[in-house]
Amino acid sequence: MRRIVTVLALSAAIAMTATAAAGPALAAGSDSAHSPAVTSYYLSLGDSLAQGVQPNAAGVSVETDQGYADQLYAALRLGDPGLQLVKLGCPGETTGTMLSGGICSYPQGSQLAAAVSFLKAHPGRVSLVTIDIGANDLNPCVASLSEQCVEEALTAVGNNLYEIMSQLRAAGGSNVRIIGMTYYVPELAEWLTGPAGQAYAEDAEQLGATLNGVLSNVYQQFGARIADVFSAFHSADFTDQVTLPGFGTVPRNVAIICQWTWECAPPPRGPNEHANVIGYGVIALTFLVADLR
Repeated sequence: MRRIVTVLALSAAIAMTATAAAGPALAAGSDSAHSPAVTSYYLSLGDSLAQGVQPNAAGVSVETDQGYADQLYAALRLGDPGLQLVKLGCPGETTGTMLSGGICSYPQGSQLAAAVSFLKAHPGRVSLVTIDIGANDLNPCVASLSEQCVEEALTAVGNNLYEIMSQLRAAGGSNVRIIGMTYYVPELAEWLTGPAGQAYAEDAEQLGATLNGVLSNVYQQFGARIADVFSAFHSADFTDQVTLPGFGTVPRNVAIICQWTWECAPPPRGPNEHANVIGYGVIALTFLVADLR
């Protein structure tokens, strides 16, 4: 019942485009001296989306406290006041660097090693782990959509994610709730540039669907639930036509990418692939719904 209340609360917050205020994330392995006794932790893993990155007024992508992890945490605390948030996500992280490090600095050497260390140090006290990873692995392939590049990247994603999930499950045990995320498709915004862009957007949607299939397959092998953000953003819906202010009639999936991310924003903030506050709220709600299933 408590989780149903949090879903309704977050839904209302999204509808009013308000952001729930969440306190600063704790550094891994630390407790706040001024907070009540800690009963559980929410561990957020992944790339820039897990850190809530958005472009600032100068167009620089910066970490914020308005991401999906922050909004999800604020909602979950309504039913668990002792819950603490630990964000380990790294902007630019790939499945490969999550395993071996190289982008963000962690005392343990990599994000995965830091997560494993935290899980082992807090047995039975991590109530939720969320993870989004894999999209950055395809960045070298996005411009050309080369078949060979895509195949190699998808194989690496599948193999690396399997190893990531193996270590998380071994460290956290079978009872730790893990929810893995599928991705929306920022490249849908290319639809607005004309026929060539529309063909590219359709190809990008297919690539996104394939990537998400690989991710979902691995997550499910380890008993993780799926936060289906791809579907929440109606990423495959080229059929329904809607009016997008400033652009006219466009497919529903294109309109949503423009409304829930910074992809169609004017410079200097746009184009930027990261979700805006409303988009992050939708992602947070998608995680909550997955947790109820």
